[in-house]
Amino acid sequence: MRRYNYRAKDKRTGKVLKGSVQAESERAAGKLLLERGYIPDRITEEGQGLFSKISNKVPTKEKIVFSRQFATLIGAGLPLANSLRTIAEQTTNKPMRKVVEELLADVEAGKALAVAMEKHPTVFDNVYLALVRAGEMSGTLDEALKRLAYQQEKDAAMMSKIRGAMTYPAIVLVVIIAVVAFMMFTVVPQVEKLYEDLRQELPALTAFLVAATDFVINFWWLLAIMLAGLIWFLIQFRKTPTGVRFMATFKLNVPMFKSLFRKLYMARFARTAQILLSTGVSMLDTLKISGEAMNNVVVEKSVTEASEMVRSGKALSDSLRGKDYILPLVPQMSSIGEQSGKIDEMLGKAAQVFEDELDEQLRMISTMIEPLLMVVMGVLAGGMVGAILFPIYALVGSI
Repeated sequence: MRRYNYRAKDKRTGKVLKGSVQAESERAAGKLLLERGYIPDRITEEGQGLFSKISNKVPTKEKIVFSRQFATLIGAGLPLANSLRTIAEQTTNKPMRKVVEELLADVEAGKALAVAMEKHPTVFDNVYLALVRAGEMSGTLDEALKRLAYQQEKDAAMMSKIRGAMTYPAIVLVVIIAVVAFMMFTVVPQVEKLYEDLRQELPALTAFLVAATDFVINFWWLLAIMLAGLIWFLIQFRKTPTGVRFMATFKLNVPMFKSLFRKLYMARFARTAQILLSTGVSMLDTLKISGEAMNNVVVEKSVTEASEMVRSGKALSDSLRGKDYILPLVPQMSSIGEQSGKIDEMLGKAAQVFEDELDEQLRMISTMIEPLLMVVMGVLAGGMVGAILFPIYALVGSI
């Protein structure tokens, strides 16, 4: 049961009332209010505000721990409800404990585990649900959960490496911006005043910096409005189908990083497909779920096209070959798997190759970014010296 906050009008008195009700869904909450004689005006699920969403978010680490503990308890022969109750008692993270308690309530009410998990899409994605559903049907739920934990660990490790590679450049850029701002707002005005006192004409570069500084000081509010408007536009644009497609295409073609993104998506596709197929999920369902798991509509479209070809009777390797952004190694390994009858193993090996290449590429990018940042810092430092120190030395020399 979920809790919904509502604002409604009482049919009898005409008063506007506010309160909360417990129901299975928003529609069920509206039906309950109508039965009470209220006309619903607004119904929102409790905890849907921005702050609540952030505070109620379940960390990836907690999801991995849940999967590992669940697999161990089920593998030890403990009943499903008892396993969930034990995990709920041991879980210290409040959002995760709440999810487990709701799962326990639904399971004890007679619902299948996969059905209970469908109520928590932010915690259990389509891949998770498909593997749990297949594990329940085949009686291998513990193995499915072990594979899920392994997949989550691989994804978390890869994203951690990517974030780690981007952290150093981000810190350096912030420092550069801070130094430039400090020079513009403290040193440049003093140089301008010095030239005014001596009635000398500012050099071109110094005059440009002075003009830029004056503009920022006098029209900071305009810049703030423009920046806020740009951020708002980008956020709204990314929510549109055109924006989603643009960002997906941009990631796949952005210079220096396009190879990294393409290998990342292929590694995710191959690893997800391997786990799903090894658990007994059908090929068509595997392609559908694996395409969605990549979180890129452009590559997902290629997988969907391949899925339609598989539906018509073609082999997976032939269906994937030649598709946009599907790297050649995937259909090649799929072909070997089809011949040997071990397509899941071959996709797993393809995923491992991509993951190893990603590790190497991340190290190379980290190595390349450092000298590039040094060049940027050198250019900015040289510009500042040319705009501030050289004019001062010139004044001293003329005096």
